[in-house]
Amino acid sequence: MKVKYFAWVRERIGKAEETIEPPEHVHTVSELIAWLSDRGEGYAYAFEKPKVIRAAIDQAHVQPDTAISGAREIAFFPAMTGG
Repeated sequence: MKVKYFAWVRERIGKAEETIEPPEHVHTVSELIAWLSDRGEGYAYAFEKPKVIRAAIDQAHVQPDTAISGAREIAFFPAMTGG
């Protein structure tokens, strides 16, 4: 699956996107974040506060407990504020 990173998540990881194949035990967005966090210092820094990270699967916003099975694209970005 393709994973895209936006804003400071991208800056901390050092890349805008990548293609990954998570292990079989990774089933949800939150499990994917935990697995990515273990991939290196930049990932750990980007996902150090998972509650401020938002995710979208195939361009639809999702919750952390959403299953990633069948996803073609997952995007991670910081929570946005604005008015």
